Amino acid sequence: MGQTGSAMEAPNTLAELGRRASDLRERVAAAAERAGRHPDDVTIIAVSKTIPVETLRAAYDLDFTTFGENRVQEAQGKIAVWGDAPVRWELIGHLQSNKAARAVELFARIQSLDSLHLAETLNARAAQRGHVLPVLLEVNVAGEASKTGFAPGEVLDAARALAAYPALRPEGLMTVAPFVADPEEVRPVFQQLRALRDELRRPTAAASESDAWSQLSMGMTDDFEVAIEEGATIIRIGRGLFGSRPLVQPSHTTQDQ
Repeated sequence: MGQTGSAMEAPNTLAELGRRASDLRERVAAAAERAGRHPDDVTIIAVSKTIPVETLRAAYDLDFTTFGENRVQEAQGKIAVWGDAPVRWELIGHLQSNKAARAVELFARIQSLDSLHLAETLNARAAQRGHVLPVLLEVNVAGEASKTGFAPGEVLDAARALAAYPALRPEGLMTVAPFVADPEEVRPVFQQLRALRDELRRPTAAASESDAWSQLSMGMTDDFEVAIEEGATIIRIGRGLFGSRPLVQPSHTTQDQ
């Protein structure tokens, strides 16, 4: 259900950002209503990869307060110049273990926990800071070779293993669905992730508290409505909000080159 018409094709202006934001919220509300849910049950993460800080500040003025970054270095540059406005920064891209210490400092949550080796490293770095780090387990539901994440059959054991890492707080699951022309084709992916989450919430399924597994981060610009219908609590929207190019040219670099 990708956007069509001027909303995705018009020049990137701040006025267009406002129109995209309004359209996005209307579509979220409609999808939630179809599923018998409240729109407030769905958190929109504004995917800010390659987007300059000036544009993010404009999005903040439109009440987008959670930004999702793919790379530690890029996020570090943006956070350094952001200022005092209260926002959350979450890591949604693959994290290398050698950047774990910096990630623990920068991000309110790591959505892309894709191995127990990374879990061990993040736990150690968070413990050093006296910090409990919220995480989501990334699941490669479709088994795509190009994507990272636990296989569906590994999720229950991985969730139990997290009990050995007290500086991590598991909050749910995340997946990146395959890119398809028709979002209905990935509905089974979202259904499978929800079923895994529901299994984790059974009291005997995982060694941690069952209510820890409440979040489902799934759905992006082209498929978020289907994801919401299937239970997404978090959607990750980049192009559907910011368009295909930066809306404002930065006056300074916000990336660590």
